[in-house]
Amino acid sequence: MNNKRALEYGPVKLVIFDWAGTTIDYGSCAPVAAFMEGFRRKGVEVTIAQARGPMGMGKRDHIKAMSQMASVAAAWQAVHHRDITEQDIDEMYNEFAPVLMDVLPTYCQLIPGTVEAVNALRHMGCKIGGTTGYFEEAMALCQQEAGKQGYTPDCSLAATQVPAGRPAPWLIFETMQRLNVFPPAVVVKVGDTVPDIEAGLNAGVWTIGVARTGNGVGLSEREFAQLSASEQQTRVEHARQALAAANAHFVADGIDEVPDLVAQINSKLAQGERP
Repeated sequence: MNNKRALEYGPVKLVIFDWAGTTIDYGSCAPVAAFMEGFRRKGVEVTIAQARGPMGMGKRDHIKAMSQMASVAAAWQAVHHRDITEQDIDEMYNEFAPVLMDVLPTYCQLIPGTVEAVNALRHMGCKIGGTTGYFEEAMALCQQEAGKQGYTPDCSLAATQVPAGRPAPWLIFETMQRLNVFPPAVVVKVGDTVPDIEAGLNAGVWTIGVARTGNGVGLSEREFAQLSASEQQTRVEHARQALAAANAHFVADGIDEVPDLVAQINSKLAQGERP
C-alpha cells in the first residue's frame, strides 16, 4: 500500500520561493527603511528590530503588527495622546507603497546561487513559483528586474492577490491552482521568515527555511562579509534556530542548498513519508 501511494504522489513537482531575502535582496533590506519612514512621518521613531519583527506578513498586516508592539504603541501614545487607529494604519500603508517603489530597484539584485538552484530544480522536473508580502506593483517590479538577471518564476503572486497574506496558505494554494500542481505533498515552500514557514505548514506542504540571506540575519551581502567568522556563525545560527523553532522541515543557509534538500524530500516521498 505504501509503495502504491508513493508512486501516486511521485517526486516534488513545485517549489515556491519567497522573494526578498530568499531569491533577491540579500538581507531583506528594502522594506525596513520604508516601514521606519512611515512611522517617522507620524512622529514616531521605531527601531530596525521593530521594523523587522513581523517580516513576511502582508505589508498592511506588518504595519498593524508593529503598531501592536507594546513599545511602539507606547511611543505612539506619547506623541499623539491616543491609540493608533485603523485609519492611521491605512495612511501609513498608502505612504509605504510609493516609498518602497522608489527604493526597490536598488534592492532587486539576485542572491548568489539563485539561477543555478532554479535551473537544477527545473532539471529535476519542478515548476517554480514566487510569492511575496509585497503588493502587486512591487512584485511586478521585482519580477521585471529579476528577469533581466535570468530568474523568472512560472507563477508569481503578491499578498494583495489573495484574501490574506502569510501565514495564511492562500498564496501557496493559488500558485498550486494556477500551475495545476497537487497534492500538497509534492509542493515545497522556501522562505526566510517564520510566516513563510507557518504558511507552508498551514498549506500542508514541505517547508525549507533560508537563514543566512534573509530577515533573521538582516544584513546585506557586503555587511555580512564585514563580520568576523564567529559573528557570522552566531547570526546565522540564531536565524536557523528561529526557523527550526517554527517547525520548518529543513533549514538551509542559502538557496544554493535547496536542490539537494528537494532530492532528500523526493527520497522521503518514495518511502511513503508526507509533510
